[in-house]
Amino acid sequence: MTPQSAAAVESLLAFWAEAGVDAMLLDAPIDRIEAGKFVAPKPVEKKPLAVAPQRALANAGPDVSSAIAQAQALAAACQDLEALKAAISSFDGCPLKFEGAARQAVFARGAADAPLVVIGEGPGAEEDARGEPFVGRAGQLLDRMLAAAGLTDRVFITNTVFWRPPGNRTPTPAEQAVCAPFLERAIQLVRPKMLLLVGGPSTKSLLKKEEGILSLRGRWFEWRSADGALELPALPTLHPAFLLRQPAAKKKAWSDLLTLTERLDRPQRGE
Repeated sequence: MTPQSAAAVESLLAFWAEAGVDAMLLDAPIDRIEAGKFVAPKPVEKKPLAVAPQRALANAGPDVSSAIAQAQALAAACQDLEALKAAISSFDGCPLKFEGAARQAVFARGAADAPLVVIGEGPGAEEDARGEPFVGRAGQLLDRMLAAAGLTDRVFITNTVFWRPPGNRTPTPAEQAVCAPFLERAIQLVRPKMLLLVGGPSTKSLLKKEEGILSLRGRWFEWRSADGALELPALPTLHPAFLLRQPAAKKKAWSDLLTLTERLDRPQRGE
């Protein structure tokens, strides 16, 4: 060791002594700053839980395509409305039937040869109890409006789904799609001149539109059956439940009914 190195070591030892270092614990030095750095632990790899085939099938939800195919076959076999009502009651492909809110299927009411088919979204508590659509407060308002327009005995009233949704929520597109073959068959059997679509959910479902009902109401559209064989004019309007909450909107719904009545009674070409 050179005299310069020895002096440096003595100076360093004196510094350590002043700092309180009085013993050496290890022969080799350790960088405590580097050793104290945090290193994130490697994430534990999660292995998927083994699920029994039955449980996996149950959690996957209903097979919508299969349910629609079954509904189409049942609906096509019905030659009258009574047979269609029975087919709907026996159908197990719509999950609404088993979600706890529905006590029975709610199909339709009105004239079997009506020139106008009125289509809402789904039954509520009153409808579920009585087995007929539009018989609660909203239905009573609808009946008064139809009577004022001279349509009381000229309508066939039904919905896009035939079982009450829990909490009277809006039916999902899948639930409407499963019930659509029965609704379409009902329209084919009644053979109306036109459709009145009541509320946003029924309008969007039948016309495949995304706009809100306030934008669509009062405008004529063409509804086509799935096979394209049947085409009918369809008029969206406000749901009577909405009118009960917003009485000022009754004027718009009344205007829609007058527009519909005028077209319904308009002489056809050749008459």
